[in-house]
Amino acid sequence: MEGFVGKTGAKVHVLRLDPGDLLLESIQEYIAKEKIKDGVVVSGIGTLSDCVMHMVMTTAFSPYVEHVERWVDTPLEVSALSGMIANGVEHLHMVVSDHKVAFSGHVEPGCRILYVGEVVIQEFEDMGIGRKVNEHGYTMLRKLETNE
Repeated sequence: MEGFVGKTGAKVHVLRLDPGDLLLESIQEYIAKEKIKDGVVVSGIGTLSDCVMHMVMTTAFSPYVEHVERWVDTPLEVSALSGMIANGVEHLHMVVSDHKVAFSGHVEPGCRILYVGEVVIQEFEDMGIGRKVNEHGYTMLRKLETNE
């Protein structure tokens, strides 16, 4: 385990996503436009008509198996969206549900807003974190060196 300490800035970004907007792609575009280096997605709610998420299928590092779940033209509620932004790159997970069951996983491109999407990002100042591939081939949070 490793902890990272930084100042929380006064900036809180609230995004409104409209029908037809792409969830992940819109968040990525906003992060780039606002030059958000480090932060956290603290809240995300709304509805989707299309959704793509991946979920782990094994407990072993090798072979690592993922399942990609896709919903097309299917009404889904987003009851939770959260994750980290490190060195300008997001890592997001969400919980979606239909009228019977809920699913959770890593957010992939192609999730389309049905009626509304609302996302809250807390921007960090002077955090200096990023991701580095570990010995198992997975990206892990780490403190960036001053020249990175």
